[in-house]
Amino acid sequence: MSDKSAENACETKKCCGKFWAAGILAVGLALGGFFPGYYYYQARLRDNFVTVKGLAEMDVKADLGVWNIKFVVTGDELLGVQREMASKLQVIFSFLQEKGFTPDEISEGRLETNDLMTNPYRDKNFASRYILSQKVTVRSSKVDMIEQALRNSGELVARGVVFDSQSYGSPVSYIFTKLNEIKPQMLEEATKNARQAALEFAKASGSEVGKIRRASQGVFSIQPQLATPDAVESYQINKRVRVVSTIEFWLE
Repeated sequence: MSDKSAENACETKKCCGKFWAAGILAVGLALGGFFPGYYYYQARLRDNFVTVKGLAEMDVKADLGVWNIKFVVTGDELLGVQREMASKLQVIFSFLQEKGFTPDEISEGRLETNDLMTNPYRDKNFASRYILSQKVTVRSSKVDMIEQALRNSGELVARGVVFDSQSYGSPVSYIFTKLNEIKPQMLEEATKNARQAALEFAKASGSEVGKIRRASQGVFSIQPQLATPDAVESYQINKRVRVVSTIEFWLE
């Protein structure tokens, strides 16, 4: 091979080398731009979601009532006061059975005795030395019957029963015990309401709602059905169960 041919071959190899080097560099630059862009896109895609809240409410009725009837008897002779307490106790039991309660729904509490002579700060002009008090508790699922009997409790006063004036608030508590039974239905409704809110958001933003990204059940609360300023939930038979769930939906 002549010197000129050898020189041309060398130049050709140099050109090919430069070409391949340029090609590799171009591919590297392309890949270098692609991967950051791709991962940025994926990151943005993963952040493309909306957080909404779904409310569910259900009106329920208490299925358990607890009625505490506390009464007192006073007197100067302890044995006489005790006999009077036993008599009034039978009056209360008879009244409750007349109203439809069974013996297993009625329980008798312990007898409490207060001797005013043992009180160093007593009023020396007290009318009676002994004050005896006792509680009778009605625990029943017949909440309507409890409410009716409570309204007629004046009959006990007419029969000589004196209620404890130191007891404050309502003597009856109405309880809803079946919360776990309605939770699935309420959570389903809350999720539907949350998705509806997400659909409204997506419609305004030109997106579509996808699957749930994350969900928080929320706290179930039992409130008075009549939400007046002085309403107390435990005093009312009719109640309202409420839950607010927080749900994140993917946007597509």
